[in-house]
Amino acid sequence: MSLNVKNTTFPNIFDLLAPHSCRGCGRIGNALCDCCKNNIISNHLNICPNCKGPSHVGHCERCRDLPKIFIVGPRNELIGELVQELKFHSVRSLAKPLAEILNEILPDFNTELSIVPLPTIQRHIRERGLDHTFLIAKNLKKLRKNCSIEKLLLREKNTVQVGSDEKTRLKQASSAYKINKNIEIDNHKTYLLLDDVWTTGATAKSALKKLQEAGAKNIVIAILTVNRLNQS
Repeated sequence: MSLNVKNTTFPNIFDLLAPHSCRGCGRIGNALCDCCKNNIISNHLNICPNCKGPSHVGHCERCRDLPKIFIVGPRNELIGELVQELKFHSVRSLAKPLAEILNEILPDFNTELSIVPLPTIQRHIRERGLDHTFLIAKNLKKLRKNCSIEKLLLREKNTVQVGSDEKTRLKQASSAYKINKNIEIDNHKTYLLLDDVWTTGATAKSALKKLQEAGAKNIVIAILTVNRLNQS
């Protein structure tokens, strides 16, 4: 008789007991060494994930309907592997360096910062034993003064997006989120919409629209990884 054990259980135990090795260079000590972390920071992408054109401090001249978007790097590079390890293998120790990388590429804001993590499907949280985006947000909050986390967005449907084109995914994502009516919008704050990956942008755009409809005006977006950099 086989045991029905989730595949995230054993990596999580080993993550606690075994000595860490850097996912970038293999050096023993940390899940991501300072050298590899600084290399990711210094080579972060100054492009718009929507049109793939250049952006300056997150601002794209071509995509004026979108707020400033800050991204770390391509999904097929080390940053993508780190997100995968945290998200699917419950390597919690990676949440801190991922937050440190985000902290370095984000500018200073002149207002109170409210981090709004994209909510993960509850079924996935149960299967993986963590909410990876919220865990990154918690670590980012520790690094920023005058910063809070607000679960302004709630998951409306526990369905995953299928389909490869933006139109299909945007239609699916449009009904995925709703606003938490127990939290009031404060336009003295800057709202940082945090997501792990930009594929077509449907998820982030849908969440952005919900925040805007709720009255939020000062919004920026932070993305850890982006797909399809070769497409225009």
